[in-house]
Amino acid sequence: MTITVIGEGMVELSRSGEHGGIAGWETHYGGDALNSAIHLARFGLDTGFISALGADPLSRALRRSWADEGLDLTHLLTHPDRNAGLYAIETDAEGERSFAYWRSDSAARAMLDLPEAEAALAHAMRCDLLYLSLISLAILPPAGRERIARLCRDVRAHGGRVAFDSNFRPRLWSSPGEARAAIEAIGPLVDIALPTQVDEAALFGPEPVDAVADRWLGWGVTEVAVKSGADGCLVATRDGRHRISPPRTVVAVDSSGAGDAFNAGYLAARLAGRIPVQAAPAGHELAAWTILRRGAIPPRDHEAPYGL
Repeated sequence: MTITVIGEGMVELSRSGEHGGIAGWETHYGGDALNSAIHLARFGLDTGFISALGADPLSRALRRSWADEGLDLTHLLTHPDRNAGLYAIETDAEGERSFAYWRSDSAARAMLDLPEAEAALAHAMRCDLLYLSLISLAILPPAGRERIARLCRDVRAHGGRVAFDSNFRPRLWSSPGEARAAIEAIGPLVDIALPTQVDEAALFGPEPVDAVADRWLGWGVTEVAVKSGADGCLVATRDGRHRISPPRTVVAVDSSGAGDAFNAGYLAARLAGRIPVQAAPAGHELAAWTILRRGAIPPRDHEAPYGL
């Protein structure tokens, strides 16, 4: 069982403690698709990451760290003239976060311009599961988004499945309308949709969680897990709908990466043979473990729920 994840991984700067100066910042890494990829690899799944980094020292450090997590980096490309992207994250007393980004000229934005990109995509078309997000599309130009759409078709033609999270970051788009158009183009090519209710509301307007599921099922998606934070999720297929509450209530230390963790836990459980309604608790459990710790990808500890 092979998984290919497409997206961007960046250097993460996070503030530690109350120190107001530059010494109060620590370096880590993150990125929505990367976060899910690392979680999937921690489940022991054969997970490859398609992206691009630079030849700079931080890019080299990122590559080493991701390899140590067990990711297959065969198709993590190197751009000779660009560097890794970077973001800074601050977390308030409730665990909610705010971001600042330096990614407009990152290597990942030009990954499909590199000569090795076609070989990477040719390899990806034979994976069992392709995972990407709206951010994966946002960092690419229109021609790149069309190329990823072709890849989705190729994966499905070879018997694989496509999973997608409509993770919306307004700053990455010229308008919500551009992002909506991207979702509407990719929606019919998706098998497993993993949207978040708040992102869908920002794009399509406030609506009940069932309406979110209706939209995705209307595009032909076979299963949808709509995430609603502390309210759990709605799992919907053509055969029925179930609201799944988190198995426990937790107070977030850092909500970074919660949705990415849910997606990975859900997909790992599905790949292990669980039906959708049985897979959602695995997603909730991994998300809860993540938000009880600092960072989008907390280091593994004895409580890490990576066994299925």
